[in-house]
Amino acid sequence: MKSNYRLDQIMAVLKSHNLVTVEQLVEAVDASPATIRRDLIKLDEQGVISRSHGGVALKQFVPIQPTTFEKQQRNLKQKQAIAREAASLVSSGDAIVLDAGTTALELARSLVHLPLRVFTADLHIALFLSEFRQIEVTIIGGRIDDSSQSCVGEHGRSLLRAIHPDVAFMSCNSWSLEKGVTTPTEEKAAIKHDIIANAGKKVLIADSSKYQKYSLFCISPLSAFTHIVSDKALPEQDAKRLCDRGIRLLLA
Repeated sequence: MKSNYRLDQIMAVLKSHNLVTVEQLVEAVDASPATIRRDLIKLDEQGVISRSHGGVALKQFVPIQPTTFEKQQRNLKQKQAIAREAASLVSSGDAIVLDAGTTALELARSLVHLPLRVFTADLHIALFLSEFRQIEVTIIGGRIDDSSQSCVGEHGRSLLRAIHPDVAFMSCNSWSLEKGVTTPTEEKAAIKHDIIANAGKKVLIADSSKYQKYSLFCISPLSAFTHIVSDKALPEQDAKRLCDRGIRLLLA
């Protein structure tokens, strides 16, 4: 088999999986382990893949923050399932922080039956929850980021550092065991860091399509969270690696 055709086949397999092993590539491409390893060295030198003890994955760099409209179109069923699972971590009367994002908005929809005090950076979430009398809503304030329609800047950070919520939920566009939770901008990294800083429960809500992706600025390692809620499409080997590190993983 010609080398370029085989590389195209390997890339096709990697694009459809978060993480694959050499053995899986051998079976999919019908080549010897030695040949597959040589091809992977070539792709690694080109900066296309990342290799770890668990296997091989595409390097998936996220350079910019997707808009709220773009995110609304993606993985809605997974986000709704994650929201229902994450809602089980909230009790009546809790004070909680909800990060910006469409998964967090789905979580807000799952909490409207509870009396709560909610702090959020997200304009959509604040307006939605303000319709419910049993929920007291505080928007953290500051400059509005036009891609996510959420608050950023020192004003909001100051408020977040002054409170000690029962539960804080962080959403993200990229997360991995190696790089933690990352974001394209320094400003977003700062506000997200403060969202979970003083919380009793620190919960990451992120669907599996965002796993093994990364951006420039690190928010926190995965070990900073008391819980991670994702969906059952997360590959079994990835879930095992996370659990082996002592991470409390809930799959919806």
